[in-house]
Amino acid sequence: MECRNVLKKIVDNVEKVIIGKRHCIELMVISLICEGHILIEDVPGVGKTTMISALARSLNLDFKRVQFTPDIMPSDITGLTIFDPKKNEFVFYPGSVMTNLLLADEINRTSPKTQSSLLEVMQEKQVTVDGNTYRLPQPFMVMATQNPIEYVGTYPLPEAQLDRFFMRLRIGYPKVEEEIQMLNRFQNNNPVEELTPVVNADTIISIQRQVSEVAANELINQYVVDIVRFTRNHSYIALGVSPRGSLALLKAAKAWALYQGRSYVIPDDVKLMALPVLSHRIILKPEIGLKVSSSDEVIQSIINSIQVPNGL
Repeated sequence: MECRNVLKKIVDNVEKVIIGKRHCIELMVISLICEGHILIEDVPGVGKTTMISALARSLNLDFKRVQFTPDIMPSDITGLTIFDPKKNEFVFYPGSVMTNLLLADEINRTSPKTQSSLLEVMQEKQVTVDGNTYRLPQPFMVMATQNPIEYVGTYPLPEAQLDRFFMRLRIGYPKVEEEIQMLNRFQNNNPVEELTPVVNADTIISIQRQVSEVAANELINQYVVDIVRFTRNHSYIALGVSPRGSLALLKAAKAWALYQGRSYVIPDDVKLMALPVLSHRIILKPEIGLKVSSSDEVIQSIINSIQVPNGL
């Protein structure tokens, strides 16, 4: 119950700024306690960067933001080694990744070479520069944004990098009453600057460890595998979900159960987490473009069609 209260406190704090998007905030927090990374993909101006900044201010953690542009170099991200004549030795100067929370803003606007500098960081939570490996501070999380509408001057993320994102989120436009509240809230000041931390690093690390202690029986594991394997044989899908996706889905379901105050996973946890965890991990066949609108629609149809194993 203590974990649930702490996590809800984070969500409530972010919701002081972001109106009407509680579930999206909850998913960000779930990714954090799963030691995962998030990709927020949506049109400009819906609050992608604001939501991430609000989360960062709610946590007593080091936070850095990098505006990804074509001239950003990999060394700006990872760091570099420079010879110091005064010390008569090479000195490592850390890059932007030496932090707890890294905001990679508009990640698809930088070159593939710079994008790939995050591969080791996101998977291994370490960075290697000139043969030397440096561990990143813990907890560590990459929060990236990208605009799916504009294509000029952008570089789509390769599948290998997309697969390293634990979840892909979409915020969407607010409802009428929510947008009116937003206008009132932002009229005189920026509420993000008024947020104060509600938890610290030790608390987050403790909750991350407790996620693995949530029970998931063999039938839950079977249900996860049934969903994932269906994507590998679907007539609309050219490339299905990898085993990394199976692990991510189970871990997300455990984290959601913990967030709900339970010590065990139920099928509804898996169903709820499947869309944000799996939709970016599949590639649709080009010829089915007029049959479905997005990978989200395909994943949702799979969730609806897979039967829960008997006994659950």
